Amino acid sequence: MSDRPRIGVSACLLGERVRYDGGDKRDAWLADILGPRVEWVPVCPEVEAGLGTPREPMNLARGADGRLVLITDRVRDDLTNAMTGLSARRVDALASSGLDGYVLKAGSPSCGLDVPVHRLPGAGDQSVLEERTLGLFAAALTARFPDLPVADERQLADPVSRGRFVARVFAHHRARL
Repeated sequence: MSDRPRIGVSACLLGERVRYDGGDKRDAWLADILGPRVEWVPVCPEVEAGLGTPREPMNLARGADGRLVLITDRVRDDLTNAMTGLSARRVDALASSGLDGYVLKAGSPSCGLDVPVHRLPGAGDQSVLEERTLGLFAAALTARFPDLPVADERQLADPVSRGRFVARVFAHHRARL
């Protein structure tokens, strides 16, 4: 067992170029300040599901039947099964990795903790609904590990929230020793 906490992280936050546009969303505090104190477990569910980089942007949407789907913006490919299948397999694999926390990409339809839900074409106005939900991978992760400290980079921009998250991660790690 490592003497440092293990934290799962959306790979783009560490500077990996896995975003839909081929870029990253490197977070300097995570990479440069917290990074030397922890062991990262980088994950990009979209790339791991075989969606490639770059790829078409996608959103969560709800159709007239009430079903939540992950759908691409232009071509309107339904990627729900690919993402839910990968999420279940990846979360199962993470179960044996000894995680002490997880940092997710805010707003991502796979990793976000507070993602807007859109309407599907043919289900009325295509605007964003008032509903917000977890991304598909984030939902699988938090369901499997309800006691794991989880935050997104937007939450960690607040020094008080950041301090609470780090304290919970280190407490989780000490409890596992």
